[in-house]
Amino acid sequence: MSELKRHMGLFQLTMYGTGLILGAGIYVLIGEAAGFAGNSVWIAFVMGSIVALFAGFSYAELSSIFPKAAAEYVFIKNAFKNNFFAFLIGWLTAITSIITAATVALGFGGYFAEFVNIPIIVSAIGLLVILSIVNFIGIKESAWTNTIFTIIEASGLILIIVIGFTFANPEPVNYTESPTGFSGIVIAFVLIFFAFIGFEDMANIAEEVKKPKRTLPRAIILSVVISGIIYILVSLAVVRVVNWEELATSAAPIALVAERGLGSEAHILLSAIALFAITNTVLITLIAGSRIFYGMAKEKVFPSILEKIHFKTKTPWISVIVILITSVAFTLIGDIVIVANITVFAIVITFAAVNLSVIVLRYTEPDIERKFKVPINIGKFPILPLFGVGISVYMALQFEIEIVLVGIAIIGIGAIFYKISKNYKPNS
Repeated sequence: MSELKRHMGLFQLTMYGTGLILGAGIYVLIGEAAGFAGNSVWIAFVMGSIVALFAGFSYAELSSIFPKAAAEYVFIKNAFKNNFFAFLIGWLTAITSIITAATVALGFGGYFAEFVNIPIIVSAIGLLVILSIVNFIGIKESAWTNTIFTIIEASGLILIIVIGFTFANPEPVNYTESPTGFSGIVIAFVLIFFAFIGFEDMANIAEEVKKPKRTLPRAIILSVVISGIIYILVSLAVVRVVNWEELATSAAPIALVAERGLGSEAHILLSAIALFAITNTVLITLIAGSRIFYGMAKEKVFPSILEKIHFKTKTPWISVIVILITSVAFTLIGDIVIVANITVFAIVITFAAVNLSVIVLRYTEPDIERKFKVPINIGKFPILPLFGVGISVYMALQFEIEIVLVGIAIIGIGAIFYKISKNYKPNS
């Protein structure tokens, strides 16, 4: 069978991960988060960075052991020896990739409408089609597109940091002010965690990475640390320029900060940069989603047709088409905050399972080669994954019942799909 080609080194993979994290979430959700946490929104970003780093360490260790597409499925299958549990986590990951791509594409349509008078849904579908073509052409071309877009979107956030810390605000900022106390900070933390997710998708392109057992762990940790630092600095900067009440009511909070600091032209500039950020998020999500489909087909839990590799581009072209079609269908979902919460709910369940996998494998497979190990251990027992499990459970309990029910429904649909799948082979 034709295989995927290994094109990505440490630099490109780190840029890929950073581009995944520094996506649309920060441009849209920081205003919503400020409405809950006030000037203390930076604390929510610190909490998000810590949780992301805990999960990042676990992904890094597991990726150094099992560098394969459909990473979460492979991790959990090997840790728990349970195909059904592994399938459900892989299913959650695949579905959230589709929903995220669709919703962020709608965000693109909203920004694009400021420049060209085209209906949002048309722009969203057009973006999904164009980026799916890039995805089909090859990972090398996709990686370079991502690298350029990541540099552009990071420069926009760095500009916001510079504006924030050079802006002459006559009133000092009270960074401990929160309108609803610590509970508001927690709500903001759960919401903005959507802005941190993405690094986990790095593990799903393992079969296109050079020396994946060494490269993946390094790139995952670098991506999380770089993004976390930028996010915290941005959250400290924005409230120095615009008060949190105004940020909370803005549809484009980052662009508003730029306008307040540099004038109306800066609003246009940041809106344009936001388009690049959103485009980058959609591109990488489509890539990762198609590799999840491909990887699960290789594991014989998705239809085998999804593992077909195009003879020329060396990409899983059937999976690329399937994720395009399903993402277009999901563009009918609108509210990015609602979908962000659905996505985060699914992700925290996945993170809990991945952190548990690290703990279990330390005892069931103590002698397996680990090019990277989670730091801070008592004997075999890794401490940070335990904290990761606890925080994930706590986060899962913070969601509104409607979000939880949607998450359970997605899991239920996955269970039904698993049971009726004709291609499923036990213990394959």
